[in-house]
Order: sequence, then structure tokens, then C-alpha cells
Amino acid sequence: MLAERRIRTRTPQWRAVAERIPVAMELTSRLNALPFGDVDARAALLAELFGAPPPGTAVVHPPFYCTHGLGISLGDRAFVGQACSFLDIGGITVGDRAMIAPKVTLVTEGHPVGPAERYDFVTVAPIVIEADVWIGAAATVLPGVTIGHGAVIGAGTVVARDVPALTVVTGAGQVERRRLDASSDGDG
Repeated sequence: MLAERRIRTRTPQWRAVAERIPVAMELTSRLNALPFGDVDARAALLAELFGAPPPGTAVVHPPFYCTHGLGISLGDRAFVGQACSFLDIGGITVGDRAMIAPKVTLVTEGHPVGPAERYDFVTVAPIVIEADVWIGAAATVLPGVTIGHGAVIGAGTVVARDVPALTVVTGAGQVERRRLDASSDGDG
């Protein structure tokens, strides 16, 4: 698990983050309203949202939602399906050839569990999705998680801890079903 850090609310650091949130919402609402065939306009809005153009081979299908935008990095040939939500203040790295199915939620931010601190801090921890990962529809990945290369996350899985490379996990309790052999095609 990657380290969590806290951002105190009502500080200049938090204000800078908070001021970016409506900008990201405006950019994503414009992105999601574009005709699907307007590839150049979508690419321009994604570049503005992410603070740099994603690789020309990366695909993000609308609708797409994010909190901040500047915390997202997509690898070569990365694919993001429809209706994904990236809560990215903590940073999200998506590796080369990673496939993220529709309705996946990546969450890098939250609040302390203790009621006394809940309104005083926002907690953030990055998510790292390594190369060749496949995340199934409607899965949720929580803060601080690294998903190792070639792993498969089953549809609807809630991922609360790191997933080793070449591993298939499914279910709300993140049950490891099997380990994959790097040289196999995954059918065995």
C-alpha cells in the first residue's frame, strides 16, 4: 500500500486543490457533451483536464468524471471505458495497455475515520495501475492501492489492498482466486 497523506482543510494548500475542482467539473461536463466523433475536441479537452496531452493511443470514452484531472497519467494504449469516475487528488497512474471497463471508480481521496478529524482533513493516497492490467466493469479501487502488471480485477470487485502481478481477484472481499503464469495465455 502506498502511503496516505493528509491535507488540512481551510489552508492555502487545500484552497488551491479546491479551486481546481470546479474547473475539472466544467471540463468534464464539456467533454461529456461533445459528439462522440469529435475526436480532436475531445483530445484538446483531455489535454486541458490532465494538464498535458495523454498519449495519442490512449482512449477515454465519455462520459468520464474526475475530481481534479491534474493527478491523472495514462500510459500508451491505455483504455478507459464509459462512465468511469477518477477521484484523483492523490494521483492516478494507469500503465501501458491497461484496460479499465465501464463504470470503474478509482478513489484516491477520503477523510479520516475519526469524527473529530473528519472535517479538518482530506486524506489522499495514489493509485498505481501497472501495465497490462484489466479492471472489470463497476470495480472500485481504493486509496493507496497498486495493481501489479498483468493482474485482472473482476467486475464489481472492491480493491482495498495491493494486488500482486499476474493475479486474478474477484468479489467484494478481494478474494484471490488464482495466480497467473507469466508465460501462459490465462486459460489454464
